[in-house]
Amino acid sequence: MTPRTVKAIACKSGIHIVHITSARMLGEHGFLRAIFEVFERHRTAVDIVTTSEVSVSLSLEDTSALEAIVADLNAVGAVRVESGRAIVCIVGEGLRSTPGIAGRVFSTIKDINILLISQGASSINLTFVIEEQHVAEAVRRLHAAFFECATSELLAHIGGGQ
Repeated sequence: MTPRTVKAIACKSGIHIVHITSARMLGEHGFLRAIFEVFERHRTAVDIVTTSEVSVSLSLEDTSALEAIVADLNAVGAVRVESGRAIVCIVGEGLRSTPGIAGRVFSTIKDINILLISQGASSINLTFVIEEQHVAEAVRRLHAAFFECATSELLAHIGGGQ
């Protein structure tokens, strides 16, 4: 029997996604700095960041300064905010180096729209954002896929299961 790669599944509801897009920043430096200076100025923590050459998407839990943040970010690019989101995080050692884990995660919830994906700089987490209304179902399915099957296999291995 092989050790289980996925050790935990965590989620956080009440998340907002802020998208900033600026075609004028293509090939320019300072885009990320300008964005993060806004969040620093408003003392607002960011959970997840995904980037491309001309856009950045960030997740926030604290929206107390959101109106002012959006006003400041409008100087950097076009801003769009999505509310009613949830973060789901798959945690375990060696996730990035284990073939098939991401495929298994996303095939388990293939009918739930993934809005943002982040594989951490460390190899221990795979994080994604979905609509908040689907978080309980997603976590239930992921738990069944990664833990209930493993429990049945373990019981069979030690002679306690069928």
